[in-house]
Formats: sequence, C-alpha cells, structure tokens
Amino acid sequence: MKFENKGVQKFIDESIALCAPDKVVLIDGSEEQLESLRAEACSTGEMIKLNQELLPGCYLHRTAVNDVARVEGRTFICTEKEEDAGPTNNWMQKDKAYELLKGIYKGAMKGRTMYIIPFSMGAVGSPFSKIGIELTDSIYVVLNMAIMTRVGQNVLDTLGDSDDFVRGLHAKADLDEEKRYICQFPEDNTIMSVNSGYGGNVLLGKKCFALRIASYQGRKEGWLAEHMLILGVEKPNGETKYIAAAFPSACGKTNLAMLIPPKEFAEKGYKVFTVGDDIAWIRVGADGRLYAINPENGFFGVAPGTNAKSNPNALATTRKGTIFTNVVHNLENNTVWWEGLDKNPPKKAIDWKGNPWTEEDRANGVKGAHPNSRFTAPAKNCPCISPEFENPQGVPLDAIVFGGRRAKTAPLVYEARDWAHGVFVGSIMASETTAAASGAVGVVRRDPMAMLPFCGYNMGDYFAHWLEMGEKVTKKPKFFNVNWFRTDDEGHFLWPGFGDNLRVLDWILKRTEGEAEAVETPIGYVPRPEDIDLNGLDMTTEDVADLLTVDKELWKEDAAGIEAFYAKFGDKLPKALADELATLKNNLK
Repeated sequence: MKFENKGVQKFIDESIALCAPDKVVLIDGSEEQLESLRAEACSTGEMIKLNQELLPGCYLHRTAVNDVARVEGRTFICTEKEEDAGPTNNWMQKDKAYELLKGIYKGAMKGRTMYIIPFSMGAVGSPFSKIGIELTDSIYVVLNMAIMTRVGQNVLDTLGDSDDFVRGLHAKADLDEEKRYICQFPEDNTIMSVNSGYGGNVLLGKKCFALRIASYQGRKEGWLAEHMLILGVEKPNGETKYIAAAFPSACGKTNLAMLIPPKEFAEKGYKVFTVGDDIAWIRVGADGRLYAINPENGFFGVAPGTNAKSNPNALATTRKGTIFTNVVHNLENNTVWWEGLDKNPPKKAIDWKGNPWTEEDRANGVKGAHPNSRFTAPAKNCPCISPEFENPQGVPLDAIVFGGRRAKTAPLVYEARDWAHGVFVGSIMASETTAAASGAVGVVRRDPMAMLPFCGYNMGDYFAHWLEMGEKVTKKPKFFNVNWFRTDDEGHFLWPGFGDNLRVLDWILKRTEGEAEAVETPIGYVPRPEDIDLNGLDMTTEDVADLLTVDKELWKEDAAGIEAFYAKFGDKLPKALADELATLKNNLK
C-alpha cells in the first residue's frame, strides 16, 4: 500500500513489520466499506445486529469480562524526563517504554487484518483540527472511530505531505491484563495501546489524543485542550451565548450539555444547544475572544441511568446508527436494555457477559448491563445539536464554568474575581466520594479542571499555561463554579438540578453582560437570592439564600486541603496560584 506522505508510509511500514498482520486494509470512510465490515463483525460474533425496524443501523458488542473500563493504573505518559510527566501521571521513560511495548506487539496481528484509519479531530480542514492515523486489528474500533471522528480519504488529502499527525497503534493481542498498556508519547505525537478492546483505551481519538496528546500540543502551540462540554443558550431575544464547563465524573456533565429548559423558560423562548458533551479545544480568535470547537463527531456515553426523564436528548440520540457495548440484549424484540432505562427489564434476555439473565438473577440483584456500559452515537442524531456544530471557527465563549460534588462547602454558584482567580477555582475543583465509588464516602478528591487523568504533561506547567493564556485573551470570559449537589443534614439534595440548572446559567450569562448584581464573599461573588428565577419552582428566596451561604470554617478546612494538594507540585506551582491561596486564607480570617 503506497502513501504519498513519507511520514505516514514510514509509520505504517514499521508497524506492519512489527505486528505482522496477514492483511492490510485502508479505511476510506465509504458507507459501502463500513457496511461490509459490519457484516463481517456480525458473521464472527464480534457484533450483533439489532432490530432494524426499532433501532435502524444499531449493533450490540460485548468486551472481554476483564476489559470494561479505562485502566488508569496501566496508562502512562512516556517522556524523556520524569518531571515532564509530573506528579499526577504514571511515568515511563520513553525509550524503555518503546522497548517494552515492541516486545508485546511483536507478531500480535498474525492471522489478523490491520486496518488503517485516517481520522480528523474537528471538521476536516478546520484551523482548529488535528489529524491522526490509527492502526488497529479490531473492526469494533474501526466502526466506533467512524462514529466518533471524521474518517476517510479526504483526511489524507487534507494532511498532504505534512508530518503534523498523531500516530496511533492499537493491537488487541491476547487481552492480557498483565500486559495491558495505554501509553502516550507526547514528545513524539505517538499513542500505543495494547491488550485492550474497551473503547476508552482503544478509540485513540478519544482521551488519548483529544486530551493527553492535544493538551501537550496546545501548550506548545498556544491553545487549550480541555475536558469540557460546550453548550449554547439562545435567549428570548434570539441571541446565543456559549459556555464551556468542566465537571468530574458523576456530576451531570452530559445532562447539562443536553439540558432541556424548564417549562417557564421554554415558554419565554429559551433554547439550549449542544456543541459538545466531553471535549473542547479552545483558541484565541482574531478578535481577542476565546473560541471553542468540539473535536469529536459522536458521543461515547454511559448507558445506565440514561432514560426519558434523566436525559431524553441523549436517549433519542441512540435510536439509530449506534453501537451499544456491554448492555443487556433483550431477546423479546432484539433490542437493548440497561438499569435505569425503564422499570420493565426484559423477561428473556442475555446479560453483558453473554449469559442468560433470569428472573432469579434480577431478584438477587445481579446487574444485566455493566455499570460502565456504553453507547457510541453520531452527534448529528442529537435533537438539540447546535447549528454551529460544524463551524470550523468554533463558537465564542462567554463563560467558563467549573463544578464538583460538595455536600456543604461550595455554594450553588459563585463567580471568580478575575482570570487568575478563575484558574485558581479550576485548579482546586473537587468532588466528595459517593456510595457509587469504592472506598470511604465523603472523601474530597481534587480533580483540577477535571483533567487529573488526562493532562499529558506536568500539571504545574498546565496551570502556568492557563495563566499565560489569560495574557493573550483581550476579551476574557468570566469564570464561575457551580455545585448542584448541596445537601441538608439528612443528605437530601437542596437544588432540583437537571433542567432547572438553566436558572443558574441564566444568572451566569446575565453577569457576563453586566445585567445582574452580585454579593462579594471571601471566595468570590454570589448572586443575590432574589436574582435566581424561581418561577414555577417550589422554592423560596430563603431556600436559595441557604444554598448560597459560605461557611468560613468549612472553607478553612478546604484551604488546608488545597495547600496539601498544591504541595505535590513543588516549585512547579505558579506563584499566582500560591498568591490566590494566600488571599483565600486571608479572606477567611
């Protein structure tokens, strides 16, 4: 197979020599080729074709039982020097990593086909976009990448003879947990993933490229790759404002990205549009504002808990052209089911492991779908997808929002004083563990900008890069922190959440326009309780006042936690953040 691009040719030749596939196929992105691959995957049992009347173009896949989630303990940043990976990443010296991996890849594709996937993160040809080539021996990977990214010959045409592309090599090998590695080589624009077949480890455009490699590229080239949703709020006057927001897992990120306005707001003419549910690439525009694109072309969502009430837009997105992974196979009508979809589990079904799932299993609390089961769905299916989704210039950001899950500490919403304070607020983001996570409940886990597992270089340098970006932005967005998870002493949530979160976003957008008042507190600015629109809610301004209180004693405890977390970064911690922490402590006296 001949490629005009010398770098592409060399990468493919070396990978073929190493992995020794029987056959090599270039993915051209045509529907005809993808359809033949779907048929092949169904003939080998790799995928199951679902009821085409009820779920057109939809398929079911099961991973190996030992291979069901991202493996953070087996994920490495491989650089020349350890300090470049920093204290929050697993590090491997890059030459040692190559040596180790080459031993595992040797002959790993014997008897198999190697697929060459040229893909674009972002609209093909957009100045924001980046190109990758993923080599894989998995049809499942090919078909998922064709949903999650833009794939095909036009990507190679756009690349031309440039060497600016990410090299991704994936081999299922033996799915051996002990030899499973997901390695990023940011200095070499390279990703190597072996012995996994699970999406988050093998769809190399996802976290591996879009965050770990891209965050490093962004630092070098002067932009940001962030673990953020992007949404547009169209106001009654027809104007649309855009927000990027970062949340750790289990904090309602997808729900916010696909928010449905409460009736009282919808009747006034508010609409919400999804630009992205997971990743934002952000650059400074010619007008001095920040612009963001979603580099992905699909959603890789968690199935359990997705239903017509919690997220009707996400559910509607999965109704065609979707690959479901590790959910229940409903044999009654050849469709799928998962916990939290509805109250009617199928009587005749196969569970995520491929075993019959019986009444007795259900009575004994045996889950039919894996808790991390997934759907890979095309973004264009989403009923609220933004008309700006394909805009190669991205959308202008008016606000950047950080969030976490705090029972008492953080108020419902507060605004940062300025850019440096906003970066500080993002850097101290935290969630308290819930019963859903293993281990103790109520433990504070810091997850700066929700990037802890995804930053491709030293996080101290990452904070410094955020601060430097502020100097390039002449028309700065405002920064906010939200917390939908404040509870009373019995542990009941005090805020309704879901669509009602628009009431908070509305205040945020009014602040960006200078239309709403705020009250200064030791941690930043909070709304006046009467400025949160409660029309249609069974709540009073007193209830909101309670949600906005700042308990100095709790914040003093938190400041001690921040100090301990910051200590990890040693002299890499930017002085501006140390100063912000000192200001916080002083304000709490």
